[in-house]
Amino acid sequence: MAAELSTSINIKEPRWDQSTFVGRAKHFFTVTDPRNILLTNEQLAHAHKIITDYREGIVSPGLTEDELWRAKYVFDSAFHPDTGEKMILIGRMSAQVPMNMTITGCMMTFYKTTPAVLFWQWINQSFNAIVNYTNRSGDAPITVGQLGTAYVSATTGAVATALGLNALTKHVSPLIGRFVPFAAVAAANCINIPLMRQRELQHGIPITDENDNRLGESSKAAQQAISQVVVSRILMASPGMAIPPFLMNHLEKKAFLRRFPWMSAPIQVGLVGFCSMSVSRLEPELQEKIRASHPGVERVYFNKGL
Repeated sequence: MAAELSTSINIKEPRWDQSTFVGRAKHFFTVTDPRNILLTNEQLAHAHKIITDYREGIVSPGLTEDELWRAKYVFDSAFHPDTGEKMILIGRMSAQVPMNMTITGCMMTFYKTTPAVLFWQWINQSFNAIVNYTNRSGDAPITVGQLGTAYVSATTGAVATALGLNALTKHVSPLIGRFVPFAAVAAANCINIPLMRQRELQHGIPITDENDNRLGESSKAAQQAISQVVVSRILMASPGMAIPPFLMNHLEKKAFLRRFPWMSAPIQVGLVGFCSMSVSRLEPELQEKIRASHPGVERVYFNKGL
């Protein structure tokens, strides 16, 4: 008879060593696995039960370590780490690859006319709003008013940037014009994310010690988290939106795309964590509270959101 699985496995951390490139790559590919969006509610509920039971020291009969880790990644792919609620399907990490490839490819293909710019920037910002809401940090609720303000502001900013730059680049190299969607996306991220997460800036996000004990809420941690997310979103978009313009500009001069212009969009589509901070950088009153209740804590940790 097989021995019962140990309850000492730390499923709060990734399965693979994050100090190595291979370990980080395995973790990233598992977290973003698009197959997870095809899982049924029953499969998600089963993974949820395995993980919640395991956290309470209850091991499902016959459960293996591989099955536990699989359940952990399924659980993480579908349920918010702070609120525990099931996340909106297209806002999950597992939906990022297919959704972003499709939307980015189309934005970079259909960027020359005003109706196309309006439509695809609207689609992109609608998707971004869902992602930002789904992956908000902490347990801070977002009101309908805040959601609407961020959505309208980001969409307006993206469209204005795209149309303005399109007008400026009409008389320059077509290659320059291909970078207009990237500029619009960068501008929208600078507007959308802070507005979508403004409640976190006002009320703070949860901070914990290294043992995951909650110490309070910090607006300064929220400022750092949101700044990092804005920069990382722009950098993540860079490879997929900065390299294809050079390739497409070259390919469109070839006979193949002149003969099959409808292939432009599919080719464009094809080309296309937790942080910490020192206690001394927190709000003065929060520093006093932490030093009084947890005098040995020098650094706190928070979920910056996606």
